[in-house]
Amino acid sequence: MSVEFVDGPTVVDFVNDSETFERCVNEKFEELDSDRDGVLSRDELQKRIGKLSSTELELQSRDEIATLYDVLFDKFDEKRSGSIDRRGFVNLSREIMLAKARGIGNSPVSIILQEDSLLMKAVLRAKA
Repeated sequence: MSVEFVDGPTVVDFVNDSETFERCVNEKFEELDSDRDGVLSRDELQKRIGKLSSTELELQSRDEIATLYDVLFDKFDEKRSGSIDRRGFVNLSREIMLAKARGIGNSPVSIILQEDSLLMKAVLRAKA
């Protein structure tokens, strides 16, 4: 983890750089797709929750997280197969990142970022 400054336009620029953004999202997809079947199941995403620290989980209960998964799968499981494919994951990631950009706004904010997060990749892209 490291402390970085980020603003909304940096995140939007990252998302709009389709080649870089999709490469980074595909890397994240590969990391999460533990059974290598080309889709993300609830179980695979919930394994990620199991790796979060207790501090990160204090912000949401397990029931709130389950409700969030319901919403995500309703919207991004286009085939209604109980899983999110690569294209759906790119769309999900794009929507989340643009929502973060709107929330951050135009003024830089100091934030603690995990080294492998998409926000960190946006910051690193802006620094390059």
